Amino acid sequence: MKDKANISKIKGPTKSKRLNSRNKGNTFERKIASLLNDRFNTQDFCRSPGSGAFASTHRLPEHMKLHGDLITPQMFRFTIECKKGYNKENLSSFFKPNSNLQKFIEQAGKDAKSADREPMIIFKQDRSVTIVIVRTNTYTTNIENKLIWKEYCICPLEELLSINDNYFFTQT
Repeated sequence: MKDKANISKIKGPTKSKRLNSRNKGNTFERKIASLLNDRFNTQDFCRSPGSGAFASTHRLPEHMKLHGDLITPQMFRFTIECKKGYNKENLSSFFKPNSNLQKFIEQAGKDAKSADREPMIIFKQDRSVTIVIVRTNTYTTNIENKLIWKEYCICPLEELLSINDNYFFTQT
């Protein structure tokens, strides 16, 4: 009888704690900044204080405004929005006007316009490849694995980063 009592107190496997979504996003932003620093041989990519939200919620002089989730090199052509998670999003989300993907693209477009740059959305769902959404142009036509949606090219980040540096930087 005593053995039965002891067996009933044994706990089954416990689930690992969910990573706080803010921590998950911050970690993803740091990983992307590190990846871009390695790719472009710089240390200029880093997380924006408040991940870009500060610039949109505070009135700052133009020279102090930050746009997007990452601070980028001065001549970098893009503002970057990083999104991690959102596992309910899928290909059909591009055709739903109120989907998170549509909102991400709209937000990135507004940030990029105010910074006089192009939008770049870097998106990763759990256990899947990191994708990037950028406007289609002559550089993106040579990307092998891509989807074209409206004026956007959607492809694996790894493939976009294989493009020549001229694509990523303005000539001024």
